[in-house]
Amino acid sequence: MTDGALEHTGPVDALLVLSFGGPEGQEDVIPFLENVTRGRGIPASRLEEVATHYRQLGGRSPINDLNREIIANVRAELTRRGRDLPVYFGNRNWTPMIEETVRQMTADGVRSAAVFATSAWGGYSGCAQYQEDIARAREQVAGAPTMVRLRQFYDHPLFIERFAGDLRAAMASAAPGARVIFTAHSVPEAADAVAGPPALGGHLYSRQVAEAARLVAEAAGVEDHDLVWQSRSGPPSVPWLEPDVVDHVRELAETQGVRDVVVVPVGFISDHVEVIWDLDTELVDEVRDLGVTVTRTATPGPSPEFARMVLQLLDEVETGVAGDRLGGVPALGCNRDGARCAVGCCAR
Repeated sequence: MTDGALEHTGPVDALLVLSFGGPEGQEDVIPFLENVTRGRGIPASRLEEVATHYRQLGGRSPINDLNREIIANVRAELTRRGRDLPVYFGNRNWTPMIEETVRQMTADGVRSAAVFATSAWGGYSGCAQYQEDIARAREQVAGAPTMVRLRQFYDHPLFIERFAGDLRAAMASAAPGARVIFTAHSVPEAADAVAGPPALGGHLYSRQVAEAARLVAEAAGVEDHDLVWQSRSGPPSVPWLEPDVVDHVRELAETQGVRDVVVVPVGFISDHVEVIWDLDTELVDEVRDLGVTVTRTATPGPSPEFARMVLQLLDEVETGVAGDRLGGVPALGCNRDGARCAVGCCAR
């Protein structure tokens, strides 16, 4: 099933993979973070603090290369299908910027395009802001192609199947009885409250994450799991979704004697900085003194299943036929040309 009407476009001329972006070298780190936080009043000292995470990884975020890997897999799947469809790459915060990409698409003669945003979720930053990115780019490029965004995919069978397979593999390598913990990017509680149409009660982001965790656990044969959050920013006075992953694992160790955890970054499609730093580095370091061993599952982005999922989502908008879904929480549909959802989702 699909919530909201699918827009039947017919065949498109191109596919655009739209993502967050990340620095490609040490000199890019602060300008990139300034792009990310523009208009939010984040002090320079906080940017310098976050910059250390990138600099300890050589100043280069893996996210662009990971997205290029996804694109290569999508192109390979298109070739397997016998379809010659150009696939473009654009970002919100760093090169290749979406405006540059839409300008190139226009010069190449593209007149209609589907857009796959690398977020499975509802909410402002995971959904509505990508709509704004599309609209802004089209406004800046004369003759820009029409664009329709593929739907949210948090409960797509191939997305769930791949996470579940990787969870089973991680559990097989971890100590017997390891605690399974799902984690996703935290957001301010106030932002989560207005994520999704008012008629659906808001909280679309956190509800989708919880449902995805439930579906993955069920598919992997896990009877009990925890859901936590990570990567919060902003002043401590602003409530964000909790508990934090580090605080939660420390509490498990101190109060229940848990010494082995399997962490599933269900909120992320690839191993970018917030996975490598927050989980593989910070979490591991923070619980080492308690004797806790952390086993992390893989993320699905590099997998062939993920590429097939992208093209199944494309099939939906080209044919108007809704694909399979596993969850009971809404996954909202497609919108043309970056327009706000007709249902009025995700106030900023």
